[in-house]
Amino acid sequence: MNRRFGKVGHNMSLREDANKIIAKSIKAVLPDEAVHKALATKDFGTGRVYMVAAGKAAWQMAHAAATILRERLEAGVVVTKYNHVMGDIPKTRCYEGGHPLPDENSFKGTQAALELIADLQKEDTVLFLLSGGGSALFEKSLVSGEELADVTKQLLACGADIVEMNTIRKRLSAVKGGRFAKVCEPAQVFSIVLSDILGDPLDMIASGPAYPDSTTCRDALAVAEKYGLQLSDTAWELLKQETPKELYNVETQITGSVRNLCEAAAEACEELGYKPFILTDRLSCEAREAGSFLASIAKTWQGTEKSLAFLAGGETVVHLTGKGKGGRNQELALAAAEGIAGLAGTAVFSFGSDGTDGPTDAAGGYSDMDTKEKLQKQGVTIYDVLQNNDAYHALEKTEGLIITGATGTNVNDVAVLLIKR
Repeated sequence: MNRRFGKVGHNMSLREDANKIIAKSIKAVLPDEAVHKALATKDFGTGRVYMVAAGKAAWQMAHAAATILRERLEAGVVVTKYNHVMGDIPKTRCYEGGHPLPDENSFKGTQAALELIADLQKEDTVLFLLSGGGSALFEKSLVSGEELADVTKQLLACGADIVEMNTIRKRLSAVKGGRFAKVCEPAQVFSIVLSDILGDPLDMIASGPAYPDSTTCRDALAVAEKYGLQLSDTAWELLKQETPKELYNVETQITGSVRNLCEAAAEACEELGYKPFILTDRLSCEAREAGSFLASIAKTWQGTEKSLAFLAGGETVVHLTGKGKGGRNQELALAAAEGIAGLAGTAVFSFGSDGTDGPTDAAGGYSDMDTKEKLQKQGVTIYDVLQNNDAYHALEKTEGLIITGATGTNVNDVAVLLIKR
C-alpha cells in the first residue's frame, strides 16, 4: 500500500501523529486475515469452486482467498475500482470499473462474472467476496446505463443516505437485492462480506446481491417521491417489482466493520499518548455538521492538561451546492478548521478506509489550528470554499490532503479530533 500521507505541515507533531494513526488503523482492518479465518474451516465438498469478488476491497479479498484455495479454485472474476488491481491473481480475471457511478467497464466485469457461473451444478459453490462500492461496480442494469448513472447522480446530489440509494438501485438491477444468488441456483453461495454500512445490514452492503431484501416496493417509491427523482416509465415500473425475500442457497459471514476501524484508531491514539474516546461508530449527518461538532468539542476541552483524542466513525453526506472538487472527509476537515482556528495543539482529520474520498485521489483531509490563517493569507475563505464544495483545492493549499492510495479494504470512514498537550 502506498504510504504517502501528504507533506507534513506547520505543526509537525500533530500531522505526524495523524499519519501514524491513519497507517495503523488501515493496516488493522485489511481483509486478509479475516478472509483466511473464514476459509480456514470451510468444506466445499466435491463440487467445483468459483470465485466472484466485487467492491473496492475485491482484489485484496480475492488475492487472500486464491492463496488459500490454490488448486481448489476453478476460476474467478474480480470487479473493483480503477487503480485498485494490484497484480495478477491465479485463475482469475480482474476488471476495473467506475465508482460511485457505474460505467461500461463495471458492466463488462459483471457480465464476465455472470458468464463464469452460467453452468453451475448443485454440488458447486460460488465464493462471493463482497465489499463496499459493489453497488456501482457489480451491476447489470435493467435500465440504460445513462439513466442508471443519472439516477445515481440525482441521489448523490440531494444527499440521500446509502440505505436510500440502495433501496432504489436494487430494483433497477438484475444482480442486486438477492438476485445474484438466485442466478447461482442450484449451486451454493458462500459469501464473505466486508461491511461499509452502519449496523452491518447485509441486504444493503453493495445492495445485497446475495442476501434477501428487507426493503419493499413501497419503500422504494417513498424514496423516489421524497427526493423528486426524475425517472423513466420503465424505472417507475421496476420500482414496483418485488425483490427476493427468501434465499435458501446462501451462507454469509461478516469479516469487518467500522467498529473495528474505530477501535484500531483508538488503539493507535493511545500508543501515541492520547486518551481516546470513541464518540460513535454510527456517525450519519452532513459532513459540515460533523466537522463543526468536533470543533465544538475541541473548544470545550481546551483546558485539558492531558492529550485527548475523540473519534467518530461512520459515513457523512454532502449536499452539493457548488461545482468544486472534494469529498465528504475533506469537507468535514475543512469545516472543522473554522472552529479550531487558533486553538493550541488541535487538529481534526477524517479519512476513508478505502483510500478514496469522492471523485478525488485523496483519502480525506487534515486541518489544524493554523489552517484558517494559511488560507486567509492566500485570499481563500472557508465559507466560500464549502459553498462551492471545493475542499480539495483548499486543503491542497495547506498541505492538508491525506493521500494513501488504494488500501484494499473498505469499512467506512473515521474522523479524529486530536488535542495534544
